[in-house]
Amino acid sequence: MTIRTYKPTTSTLRSRKSLVREVDNVKPEKRLMLSNVGPSARSRGRVSMRHQDSGARKMYRIIDYKRDKLNIPATVESIQYDPNRGPNIALLVYADGEKRYILAPEGLKKGIKVLSGGNIEATVGNAIPLKDIPLGMQIHNIELNPKAGAVLVRGAGAYAVLMAKEVGFVNLKMPSGEVKKVSGECYATIGALSNPDLRNVRLGKAGRNRHLGVRPAVRGVAMGNPSKGHPHGGSYKTTGIGMVMPKTPWGKPARGVRTRKRKSTDYSIVKGRHSK
Repeated sequence: MTIRTYKPTTSTLRSRKSLVREVDNVKPEKRLMLSNVGPSARSRGRVSMRHQDSGARKMYRIIDYKRDKLNIPATVESIQYDPNRGPNIALLVYADGEKRYILAPEGLKKGIKVLSGGNIEATVGNAIPLKDIPLGMQIHNIELNPKAGAVLVRGAGAYAVLMAKEVGFVNLKMPSGEVKKVSGECYATIGALSNPDLRNVRLGKAGRNRHLGVRPAVRGVAMGNPSKGHPHGGSYKTTGIGMVMPKTPWGKPARGVRTRKRKSTDYSIVKGRHSK
């Protein structure tokens, strides 16, 4: 992956940096796409997430997160761009003729054969149960519950590391630094996801942010009435926010307060991301 810079012919291009994606120039598979039309960040017509929009029109690609076609070899037909996510996606053609999209890890190229199942070789793109993966391997697309589909480590350039194995469980070091205990029956895919340089992209102008679905945000201190608009509202020229710590629009602390609520899953955390 490389980052492209531009000649500063305008103030927009002066700071713009874009990602040069290594993808094939092919049309996406129509049978694996869905229309993404509809209100964004709305629930029954009401705003459920502030300053978010649908952005530029795009089609959703159906990704196979389960990799449940076991012991059926598949060939990578192409590596494609997906406007809905950071990493590239790979179009697989199975031996029985079925086609599916998967998240493309680094090193996966057109013509490579991949496989899903137990007791197979741990090569890039293969989906294997965690109990059969060698220690120290980089993995992504990880399930939390067996056969439920992957929910962990799906962002561009992300990977987890298999640290240890116990009876029925394995310890994974997540990208955040947290060590999590997961069932050994859960599937994961070998390798680190593509496009690790996505974090270095600079949009350069507000218009590109609008294309991505981000609407303008009004500062809380710019709102006049604290009781109706925002707790930071009022006269802020001399007092700032007028309180010890910033708050959300609903009056909850917005800095230095942890918001984790699902304590029922604390058993799976071997080492927290904040521990030294």
